[in-house]
Parts: sequence; C-alpha cells; structure tokens
Amino acid sequence: MSEQLQQITSDDVRVSEFHALVRQRRSIRAFLPDPVSAETLQSVFDAAQYAPSNCNTQPWQAVVVSGAAKDRLKKRISEDFLAGKMTMDFPYDGKYEGVYKDRQYAAAKALYDALGITREDKAARGEAFYKNFEFFGAPHVAFLFLPEPFGIREAADLGMYAQNLMLSLSAHGLASCPQTALSFFADQIREELDIPASQKLLFGISFGVEAVGSPANACRTERAELSAAVNFINE
Repeated sequence: MSEQLQQITSDDVRVSEFHALVRQRRSIRAFLPDPVSAETLQSVFDAAQYAPSNCNTQPWQAVVVSGAAKDRLKKRISEDFLAGKMTMDFPYDGKYEGVYKDRQYAAAKALYDALGITREDKAARGEAFYKNFEFFGAPHVAFLFLPEPFGIREAADLGMYAQNLMLSLSAHGLASCPQTALSFFADQIREELDIPASQKLLFGISFGVEAVGSPANACRTERAELSAAVNFINE
C-alpha cells in the first residue's frame, strides 16, 4: 500500500471514529456507583483542557467532587430543593418559543416515555426531576465555574470546554449528563466546597459508568436536519 493510500485510509478511519464518538455521546440519567480511577480522571480532564478559547484565556474552572464530599453535597442540595432554597448566578427561566419549545417538549416526552410516566402524572415527573440533585446515582460530578468578571463570550469558551470534556469521557468509555439544574444551588455548592464567591457556577456534569438497561437510559432525542441549522453560502 502506498504512503498516500495509507494516509487516506487512516483519515477515513479517524473520521469514522469521530463521527461514532459524537453520536455515541448522549445524556445518561442512571449510573453505576463504581468510582472512576484517579488515573482515568487525570486522562479525561487533561484532554478537555485542550479546548479553544478567546485569546487562549481558558476561562473555566472545573471542580470534580466524589466520595463523601459528593454525598454531603447531594444531601444538602436535595434538602434545599425540597425547601425551595435556590440560588443562581445566571438567570434561567426555561421558557422557549417556536421550534425551540417544540424541541424542549419532544425531549421531555422522550424521557418520560422511556420512564413510563404519563403527562398527567405530575408526582412521578417531579420524582424524575428530583434525581438531578442526586446526580442520577453517578459516582462523580464536575461543577463548571466562570470567574468574575467574565460574561457571555467567555461562557461560550466554557461550553467548548464542556463539550471536550464530555467527548473525552465518551472516549474513555464513560457516560455523562450536563445539568443546568445543578446551577440552582450556586451559593450552597460554593459553601460546601469552599469555593470563592468570585467563581460563578454555570452548570454541572454528572458522570461515571452507565447503568446499562436502566429505563432512563433508553431515552433518545432527535436532532434537526442539517439544513435547519447550517447555511452554506458560496456566492
């Protein structure tokens, strides 16, 4: 095989593997309790660190919580959720319009259908949402902070870091779920983890080994056609 043909073959394999990795990554809502090794955690987060950012500012701070610290935090935010004690650094109302609302409803329906929960069963829906604050049983949770005085542009950089992180988790055979709901307890999380007030919580990501066979993980969401999201202009 010629060197050029070998390169083409190698490129094809790399593209195929990347496409498979991107499509493999999805939000998992049930995990095994088994912790990930410290060596694997180092490898996962090292790869995530190569995300791009404006002027290479790297405006993100990730705090990974495991073990007893995670259990204490789970207890705290679960109790505060039931008590209605929520604190947020960034506003969020969850209200969308048009096609975005349609997609929101479709995603919720896909999850509740997988769980066997009807639209009318508000109690069961509430119980399913509550599992956010138990990290879906994951052994680890990463909280992603944006240092002051950064704003929306740097938040986009943090988003690219988060995508790198979740793809890195997938490449290591691990599953994840990004959770806006975890940002509802910014003050509590900072207090429990001794994090300065200057670090603003954007969201969290629960991760670990997928609990294969769990009804929650049977959920599948659709993606819009390419033409609905991308315009190619060449004239």
